[in-house]
Amino acid sequence: MKRKLAMTAVLAVALAVVGYAQKPDFSGVWTPDAAAAPAPPAGGGGGGGGMRGGGGGGPMTVAQKGDTLSIERTMGENKVTQTYKLDGTESVNKMAGRGGGEVEVKSTAKWDGSKLTIVSKQAAPDGSVRESSQTWSLEGGNLVVDSTRQGREGAPVTAKTTYKKTT
Repeated sequence: MKRKLAMTAVLAVALAVVGYAQKPDFSGVWTPDAAAAPAPPAGGGGGGGGMRGGGGGGPMTVAQKGDTLSIERTMGENKVTQTYKLDGTESVNKMAGRGGGEVEVKSTAKWDGSKLTIVSKQAAPDGSVRESSQTWSLEGGNLVVDSTRQGREGAPVTAKTTYKKTT
């Protein structure tokens, strides 16, 4: 009986370790990999290569501690930090909106195996709610962020950005 109980305890610990090991640590300084960027669509007008607060843009510093992920970027002259709870509960971040005002963005972040999905919602000027999502994963040592957001015409706009770790 004691042996059975001990084996059950060992199995429970092993499963917990395996489950935890599936969640990568995204901490570091990440720079977009220009070589992995998709070619702009024929006819010019690239539109939608990046997502505000999402997958596009310049370098970003990511800090992952416990159940929190913080992303710091420089946008123009300003440093912008977004913080997400990784347990599926709502996080609220402020972003610069059109006309210089601040917009409140409500997000939930949760794990799906080794991938992290962040779903964000913000009020649009017309009173509607715009939703966007990001899925973060590590592939071959690179950070890959697949992003989807609602375009101006209502159609989804997708982007895939690959980042190389610089530190």
